[in-house]
Amino acid sequence: MNPKYEKAKQILNKYNQQHVLKFYDNLDNSKKEELLNQIFNIDFEQIKTLYENINKIEHKQNEISPIEYTDKSKMTQREKENYLEKGSNIIKQNKYAVVTMAGGQGTRLGHSGPKGTFMLGINPDKSLFEIFCDKLKEIKNKYNVVVPWYLMTSRENNEETVAFFEKNNYFNYPKEAVKFFIQDEIPMIDMQGKVIFTENGLIKQAANGHGGVFESMFKSGVVDDIKKKNIEWIFIGPVDNPLVQMTDELMLGLAIEKNAMAVGKSIVKLNPEEKVGVFCKKNNNPSVVEYTEITKEMSEMRDDNGELLYGESHINCNLFNIKAIEKIGNEKLPYHTAFKKATYINENGEIVKSQEPNCYKFETFIFDSFEKLKNMQILRGVREEEFAPVKNKEGLDSPETARKLYKAYYNC
Repeated sequence: MNPKYEKAKQILNKYNQQHVLKFYDNLDNSKKEELLNQIFNIDFEQIKTLYENINKIEHKQNEISPIEYTDKSKMTQREKENYLEKGSNIIKQNKYAVVTMAGGQGTRLGHSGPKGTFMLGINPDKSLFEIFCDKLKEIKNKYNVVVPWYLMTSRENNEETVAFFEKNNYFNYPKEAVKFFIQDEIPMIDMQGKVIFTENGLIKQAANGHGGVFESMFKSGVVDDIKKKNIEWIFIGPVDNPLVQMTDELMLGLAIEKNAMAVGKSIVKLNPEEKVGVFCKKNNNPSVVEYTEITKEMSEMRDDNGELLYGESHINCNLFNIKAIEKIGNEKLPYHTAFKKATYINENGEIVKSQEPNCYKFETFIFDSFEKLKNMQILRGVREEEFAPVKNKEGLDSPETARKLYKAYYNC
């Protein structure tokens, strides 16, 4: 008998997941090898703990309070010039890099492919990837430097993403400055704590949330590459916001001026009821609080100037010092549980479909890293200049709304 198979069997027996090998003999040799590798790469102790904690009640009471912020629109001309000079100097010295989280598919947009390949419908039409690359080319032309660009893909879309860049000649950006790395995954489990299967007989896994960017940067060698290049500042943001300011010299200058480890970009909530996470202090540490975690009374509270006390929406545009990323990497972020509906193969080989949530997915959130950074700054931007998400096929945060905002901002 294959010793690798026997070792995998021992692992599964220990964690009561013996069903994983039930259909092993029906797989071809390559799938058998892939399944065994999955078993060795999965932390079943972690899965066991996450399942056991699903229904545990968290008794910890978090003390939530407002957080200070800097409003870009209210800066004096002198402040702006100071921040811009400090930020541009860092970029000129080749001490700046960009990480784009691009692991998602365009399914919700009705697009069959990586979300970054979605064409926004502007004139001339461009994909989200090309729109992002244009911003880096602007910096290249402005400062005569090439900003390293790291793209976090997924197992599902990495090959297609790389092929898209190759086909488009990297949008005339230096190919050697663009690197791809794959986000980690974690198994999904059913309501009994059993890992579930895809239709090809492998363990069904899902991306481990945007907080997984840090661990993936370490595992893939991105952090080593960044340090080798003596880069000090890294912007991390999503691929689905064509207005994201990836190279905001003012944001960078603010971090340097305030001696901050990180800066998060915010925009003001449209109204107290808007369902978004907002920056706050949690137990006196910088954090983000979900709209479900604060009372209606808190969400409506205003300061003496009439501003919402909890009105700084987190739009996932974040700047980190390399020392902050190293600190976060040494302290794993907590997993959050999401109860989802999924189609999968159960341990009896039957296809399971449901209109209701039927399995658990585990995710980490990037904003949980903020609590580890004592000195973090919040920079309030302007919604029309910073935020045009492309998430839904129609209606709010759709290509139509993003296109309108993009055209208005760039006057095109």
